Amino acid sequence: MKIMEEERTTFSRLKLLPPLFRKQDAEKAAPHTNMFLSRAHRKGLIHRIARGQYINSFLYGFPSTEEVACFLKPPAYISCEWALNFHGISLQSPTVCTVITLNGSVGKKRSVQYQGTTIEFSKISSSLFFGFEYRDRFYIALSEKAVLDTIYYRGIIPAMDEFEIENLDFKRLLKMVEKYPSRVHKTLQKLLTTLLPSEFIKDIPFP
Repeated sequence: MKIMEEERTTFSRLKLLPPLFRKQDAEKAAPHTNMFLSRAHRKGLIHRIARGQYINSFLYGFPSTEEVACFLKPPAYISCEWALNFHGISLQSPTVCTVITLNGSVGKKRSVQYQGTTIEFSKISSSLFFGFEYRDRFYIALSEKAVLDTIYYRGIIPAMDEFEIENLDFKRLLKMVEKYPSRVHKTLQKLLTTLLPSEFIKDIPFP
C-alpha cells in the first residue's frame, strides 16, 4: 500500500511539471525535491539531461534535439551547420547541434549528449543576438544568419560542394552582415563570388 501511495504521489507531482523542467520547478511541486527526483529517475519516469535539468519523459516522451538544446542555456537559438541543414541550405547532415547563447557557460567541456547528437554552446555578443525565429517550441537562426554565424565561428563554410546557396535571400544576408566584423564581410564576399555565376555577382551590392 505504501509503495502504491508513493507512486500515486510521484505521478501527481509529475503532472504539475512541464515536458522539460529544472530542479527549481520541481521544488515548487515536491517538498522533498531530491528524494522525489531520485525516485522518479530510478523508476525511469524522468530523464536527466544535465545537472538540475530533466525531461518529464514518462508523461510527454522525449522532445526534439532542438527543443532540448534551447532549453539548456537560455536565451539561445540553434545555428551554424545544424540550422543550414534544417533549412535545406546545406545537404550535409551534422552530428553537432550548435547553440548560440548569451550565457557565459560555454565550450566543448559544457557540451551535452542527447539521443546520439552532441549539443555544443557558443557565446555571442548581444549586438549579434538576432536573426532567428520560433519553430515548434525552439528558436532557430534564419538561413542567412546561420551562414554568417558559421563564418563567424568556423572561418569557412564546411562542405561547400553540398551548399544550396541560391536558396538564400541575398538582400537580407548583406543587411545582416553589416553588424559583423570585417573578416566576416571578406569571407562572405569570397564565398559568393566562388559559388555564384558571374551574372548574379554583378547584381549583388557588396558592402
